[in-house]
Amino acid sequence: MALRINDQAPNFQADTTQGRIDFHEWIGDGWAVLFSHPKDFTPVCTTELGYMAKIQPEFEKRNTKIIGLSIDPLDDHVAWLKDVEEVGNCTVSYPVIADTDLSIAKLYNMFPADEAGTAEGRTALTNATVRSVFVVGPDKNIKLMITYPMTTGRNFDEILRVIDSMQLTAKHKVATPVNWQHGEDVIIVPAVSNEEAETMFPDGWDTVKPYLRKVKQPG
Repeated sequence: MALRINDQAPNFQADTTQGRIDFHEWIGDGWAVLFSHPKDFTPVCTTELGYMAKIQPEFEKRNTKIIGLSIDPLDDHVAWLKDVEEVGNCTVSYPVIADTDLSIAKLYNMFPADEAGTAEGRTALTNATVRSVFVVGPDKNIKLMITYPMTTGRNFDEILRVIDSMQLTAKHKVATPVNWQHGEDVIIVPAVSNEEAETMFPDGWDTVKPYLRKVKQPG
């Protein structure tokens, strides 16, 4: 069955470059980003892993862990990460999962459940659908899913922006408008009446339309 936003993120146990983990236990009481790769030693993914290493402190500020996944064995991961660190001028300190039996890719609908075989003999093209980003909240539910083509590098600054939005809107009865950045005006959700809004936002708001009320970012 296909995964949807707010579904429970499937739990799993897996070997990573930092030891064996239980995914839900590893997440703990914070947020997590799982980002997958079709194969080791691929050019676009090499740049992505390096950039994630550089901006990992930004995720940590947001109480968010990051973890990679690739359809290759741990020994290949270890060798590949040396390239990543050289190319990216960085240190990779987050774990990368070895999904050699394709089980996690299947669990997260990146492969059909009946996909046959293991990592052996597979190519980046046969694994092309393993290019997804999942953001998981403290409740272990999926908050965001994005899948990219192999030829387009991912924008992880956008993932940080979305996490800012989701963490803000989880605490306050607001939504964020198009292209919103942290600190900009937000939208009072329609479920909040004007009477309730007066208590929540005593400094007032701008009514663009009866259903579109902009207010300064709370918090």
